Amino acid sequence: MPSSADLHRRRSAVVARGVSSMIPSYVDTAAGGTLTDVEGREWIDFAAGIAVTNVGNSAPKVVEAVKRQVERFTHTCFMIAPYEQYVAVCEELAALTPGDFEKRSALFNSGAEAVENAVKIARHATGRQAVVVFDHAYHGRTNLTMALTAKVMPYKQGFGPFAGEIYRVQMSYPFRDGRDGAEAAAYAIGQIEKTVGAVNVAAVLIEPIQGEGGFVVPAEGFLPALADWSKQAGAVFIADEIQTGFCRTGSWFASEHEGVVPDLITTAKGIAGGLPLAAVTGRAEIMDAVHPGGLGGTYGGNPIACAAALASIETMRELDLAAAARHVEAVARPRLGALAAKHPVIGEIRGRGAMLALELVGESGNPDPVTTAAVQRKAHELGLLLLTCGTYGNVIRLLPPLIISDDELDRGLTLLEQSF
Repeated sequence: MPSSADLHRRRSAVVARGVSSMIPSYVDTAAGGTLTDVEGREWIDFAAGIAVTNVGNSAPKVVEAVKRQVERFTHTCFMIAPYEQYVAVCEELAALTPGDFEKRSALFNSGAEAVENAVKIARHATGRQAVVVFDHAYHGRTNLTMALTAKVMPYKQGFGPFAGEIYRVQMSYPFRDGRDGAEAAAYAIGQIEKTVGAVNVAAVLIEPIQGEGGFVVPAEGFLPALADWSKQAGAVFIADEIQTGFCRTGSWFASEHEGVVPDLITTAKGIAGGLPLAAVTGRAEIMDAVHPGGLGGTYGGNPIACAAALASIETMRELDLAAAARHVEAVARPRLGALAAKHPVIGEIRGRGAMLALELVGESGNPDPVTTAAVQRKAHELGLLLLTCGTYGNVIRLLPPLIISDDELDRGLTLLEQSF
C-alpha cells in the first residue's frame, strides 16, 4: 500500500492546489468513531466528515442497501425514468421534518445545490427577489451560495462578481452582542424593514445553529420571532439544516428545539451515511408553485444515494441517534467545563447535542485564532481529528459520529484536554 508521503507526491502532480486537506495522512479504513490511515495509525474522529457520517462510516444497513441497489441499477435519471427509492425518501422527509401540513420534496446532490434551489423556489412562489441572510452564515460555494455566505476567505476571495438581491443582517450571537432573543430579533427585523422592505423579501434564510460561522446558537426567541415576521410579511422562512439535521443536535432537526416550523428546509450531509444526497422539503403550495421541469438535475436523487438515505434513516430510528447526540453532550459538557476552568482562553462553550464548540479569546475578549490553530495542530499530532470554524477562525468544533462509543468519546476528550 502506498504511504501517505507517496500519495501526497502523486496528489501534488494532479490535484488542484485550491482543494486542500486538513491533515497529511491518507485514510485506509473508517468505522465507529475512528479512522485508520494507510500507515495503520488510528485517529479519534471528532469531524464525521463535517457532520456527514452521523450513522458512522460503512454503517451495516447502509452497506447492505447500497449493495442491493448497485446490483439492480445505478442510474436512470429520475426525470427520465423514475423509481420508488426517490419517492420513498420524499415520504420519509415529509414525515420527519417539522410541520403537520402537506409537504413536497425535491432531491439534489449537495447542500449548496439544495440552498440554491430553495431560493429559486421561494422567488418563484412569491414573485419577489430579495433574500435575507445573516452575519457569519455559511450556505455553500456555488455562485449564488457564495453570495449567501458571509465569510470571504477562503470561500469568496477572488471569485466575484456574486449574485445580487442578497441582504445581510445581524445574527443573534449572545456571547458577542449581549442581546436576548427578542432584542436581537427586533434589531434584525428593523434592518430588514429599513434596508430591504418587507414587501420585497422572497425569503429569510437562516441556519438554526450556524455551522462554519462558529456554531453560533441564537438566543432563545430569536428564531420564532423571525419565523413569525416572515409569515406576516409573506416571505418564505427557510431553515438551512444541512449541518444540524438528522439527529445531530439531539432532535431530528434543530428547528424543533424552539418549535419553529420552517416553510422550507434544506438538508444534506447526514442524510445518506456518506453518499451525496440533498433535499429541499416544504409546504406543498410553495414547492408546487414551480412549473414542471423547473427543478431537477441529472444525478439528483440518485438511486444508490436514496437507498443509503433510507437505510440511514432506519438506523437513526432503531438506534435512537437523537438520544445518542444528547448523551454525547451529557458526557462532553462537564469535561469541557472543567477544561474551560483551567484555560481562560476558552471564552464560551456552546452548541447542542453532538454539535459542540469552544470559542477561544484573548484577555480582551477578542478572537484568538492563533491559539485555536495551535490547539488543532497539537490534536492532530496526538491522533484526534479536530475541526475549527468561525468567522475569525477562533472556534473549535466537536462533531463526532453519533454512534461513537463511550470509550472513543472519552479518549477523544482526553486528547482534546492534552492538546490545550
